[in-house]
Amino acid sequence: MTAISPAAAALHSRVASFIPAIEWPVFSGDIDAILRLKLERNAVILAHNYQTPEIFHCVADIVGDSLALARKAMDVEADVIVLAGVHFMAESAKLLNPGKIVLIPDMGAGCSLADSITPDDIRLMRQRHPGIPVVTYVNTSAAVKAESDICCTSGNAKAVVESLGVPRVIMLPDEYLAQNIANQTDVEIIAWKGHCEVHERFTPGDIRELRAAHPGIIVLAHPECPPEVVAEADFAGSTAAMSDYVGQEKPARVVLMTECSMSDNVAIEHPEVEFIRPCNLCPHMKRITLANIRAALEGMRHPVTIDPAVAVRARLAVERMLAV
Repeated sequence: MTAISPAAAALHSRVASFIPAIEWPVFSGDIDAILRLKLERNAVILAHNYQTPEIFHCVADIVGDSLALARKAMDVEADVIVLAGVHFMAESAKLLNPGKIVLIPDMGAGCSLADSITPDDIRLMRQRHPGIPVVTYVNTSAAVKAESDICCTSGNAKAVVESLGVPRVIMLPDEYLAQNIANQTDVEIIAWKGHCEVHERFTPGDIRELRAAHPGIIVLAHPECPPEVVAEADFAGSTAAMSDYVGQEKPARVVLMTECSMSDNVAIEHPEVEFIRPCNLCPHMKRITLANIRAALEGMRHPVTIDPAVAVRARLAVERMLAV
């Protein structure tokens, strides 16, 4: 049986409610190696809320939703950033840290939203709606951001839209996020037809079944869910907002209509709350593992590069968002 170091044993206490002690040796070797390699490489790991608990709670240095990662990446003093998330997040980290090495452990960790739109699509939308500013969700490639006026996340989309002081905006690429924001503002929003493959699968019927099976349950929905799902929920917000809601309100029983690992990570922080989990897995997020984080640090694998001309324009759109 593989010996477990004191450091790995101590980390297991953080996730013991989700990873039994008998299974911990499967993870501990990679964890020890990652901790050592971070010191050797002067590296930090940024992990999105959808990462699994052994990554999120045991090797990550900075965790959060896409907005939090974008903001905190600007203050990173390490030489190397490993992005435990999907490719557009790694590009965002590179945009804000052009002098640092940014690694993504698996180049196949993509995003259905990012794949739903191209720079040519934005140029055509501008031709169709001349003079209308383009607000682009961060779940997009750097090349798409470069064609945009400003970026947004699910957490700041309303503030970004209203900050422009115009009656109409184009908001890309998530149709449901755009519709949900349109329901909260007087600004007219022209939407694209992109959807998140995780959140688009939730239905109002799912919520009604949950309420019937678990009376009194509090339902939190991500704004990438269809508007009729958001309307059925008790609260809608970004992953950070959902986590904050649980911490502040302490509901006896809650369900998060989002990616599966989100519930696991929040539950670890709030063991007094009962979590019901009819979640959907993101196949892209689940491509990131301890093993390929370790391999990324060992071989400096999959450095993120962005064409300098694209990077200048994309960085401007992200920086405008961060200034809101």
